[in-house]
This record gives sequence, structure tokens and C-alpha cells, in this order.
Amino acid sequence: MGQVNFTILRYEILDSTNTEAANQARQGVDEGVCIIADEQTAGRGRQGRSWVSKKGSGLYFSIILRPRVEQRSITLIPIMAGIAVYDLLLKAFLIGPDIKWPNDILVGEKKICGILSEAVDTPRGLAVILGIGINLKGEVTENATSIQNEADLFADRDEVAETLMREIEKLYERFHADPASIVEEWKRRSTWFSGKAVRVTLGQGEIFTGITEGLEENGALRVKRPDGSITIVQAGDVEHLRSDS
Repeated sequence: MGQVNFTILRYEILDSTNTEAANQARQGVDEGVCIIADEQTAGRGRQGRSWVSKKGSGLYFSIILRPRVEQRSITLIPIMAGIAVYDLLLKAFLIGPDIKWPNDILVGEKKICGILSEAVDTPRGLAVILGIGINLKGEVTENATSIQNEADLFADRDEVAETLMREIEKLYERFHADPASIVEEWKRRSTWFSGKAVRVTLGQGEIFTGITEGLEENGALRVKRPDGSITIVQAGDVEHLRSDS
């Protein structure tokens, strides 16, 4: 249970690998179909943001999953994916990353990977499109970095994809057997789990500050406000509140 047979479909250019994967999921393709593109013209991130997807600069990658778990556990899938990318960077490239809640992978506060998970209704039931974008090379900017810059090594896209799929397969099996263990694994890898001073912006425009205090069973972030109350953040933007902010 939870084992995946991967089928890789490669494209030179797509508007978005997540969009293509969602379309194929609606057509009934099996779990494990993985869409990889050399370039995206309309790559998407969280909150409707665009994801810069220059040709040959990154791994632009979306997997179709058909999880067999309770609905409330579906939100752990991007948490699971963050663990998989973390382990890939550490094991394959000796890069020491951090996982920013909910689904950015950082190296020294700079983004090296973004994850976008989307649920799709299909004739075969609910599918989850797990999109992952990893910067393989490119100039370091104020907010972004890449494997090549951090490890001083060439990162072959297909090798990175295959290694990442192995990490996802291992964690996906564990996710089905014991969803709660995914939160424990995330806790071991992320400095954002507890004690991180943050500024939270919710969808309704509400902004507040606080200190992170763990995750809920479904992966939502617990934030303790200055008055001691706990706010559970299901979705929103969370930024590290530095002492000079």
C-alpha cells in the first residue's frame, strides 16, 4: 500500500506541468504519471504567484497521486514532499537546507525549491497533483539560490528527478501506513516547527506576528500570538520575523 509505479513523460515546453498533470488525471491516467518539462511558460506557485521556469535551469516536475487515506490527511502531501526534497539535497549534494512552512525549501534563507499541491476531482476519484520546482543552476539573487551554487556541482535534471522519485516513493508508503509520522519527520528537519518568530498574512488580509509552536495533525501551523493565544494557520504567507524587521 502506498507503492507507486512511476511513468515519466517529458516535454520540451509546457505552460505548467501541474496543469498538464491535472488534465491527464481527469482523463483517468494512473497514479505515478510524472510530467517533466524543460521549460514552463506559465509556471505557478502558491497564492497564484508565477514560478520562473527558464529552459534548462531547473527541474519542473509534477506527479499524479491517488492517495488512499482519509480526506483530512491529504494536506500532509506537500509536507511529505518537503521532506523528500530536503533529504535529496542533503544526501545527494551535502546541502544543509531548511523547510519553510508550508512548502518552500531554503538554503541560508534563500529559496531553492517550491512545492505546489493541488487536489483535482476525476472520474476515478480525488487525485492530488504534486508539483515541485527545484533550481538546478542560475545566478544567486537576494531571494533565490540553486544546487549548482550551493554545492558547486553540476546537477543533472534526470538524475535529480529519479532520486527525488525514490525519496517520494519511500515517504508515500510511510504516509499511507502512518500519516502522523510525516509531521514527526518534518519536525526533525525544519527550524520552523517551533520557536520561530514569524509574521503571518492570512487570505483576508489580516496580519499578525507570533512564535511558531508546532503543527496540527493535518500539517497546519500553530502560532502563539503575543497575548498567548494560539492561531492555527491552514493557509497563508508566513515570513521569518527578523530582529531588524
